[in-house]
Amino acid sequence: MTAQKIITMRPARAVDAPALRAILLDTFESTWAPQVTPAAAAAFRVEDRPAGYVGRRGLQFRVAEHGGEVVGFVDWQGDFVNALHVRGDHARQGVGARLMDVAEAAIAAEGFAAARLETDTFNLGSQAFYRARGYVEAERYPDGEWDSGLTTLLLVKLLSPAAAR
Repeated sequence: MTAQKIITMRPARAVDAPALRAILLDTFESTWAPQVTPAAAAAFRVEDRPAGYVGRRGLQFRVAEHGGEVVGFVDWQGDFVNALHVRGDHARQGVGARLMDVAEAAIAAEGFAAARLETDTFNLGSQAFYRARGYVEAERYPDGEWDSGLTTLLLVKLLSPAAAR
């Protein structure tokens, strides 16, 4: 019998900032850096956008913790999921699904009928993950964040009142 990974969900704390920044850098390097222009990637690193984001929103995050280490987080505001990131060595182990369960339940509890989020057309893994959770494409538009010719997808999922429990 193998030991099951115990993942706990909790609000982020100020002391989590370095781990949250590291997760954002990890997912940037594995997912985004290969897709954006070298200039956009350099700007991301030089401006240390992960530190800025964590500084602005980090205390709003819900984090997944394993063995005392933060391994992922989700950030939402109103009905919009701003970010879902899981450290590479914990990807595809249910951490992202657990984090999205937390976000969707909170969004439903706040009275929203649907959850919205964005991903890009190149990110097929992300699209498959959200599609399996019931998200559908609502719109496509140019990705203005990266200046790299990418296309953003707006995905929407209708939430049931049971999701608020």
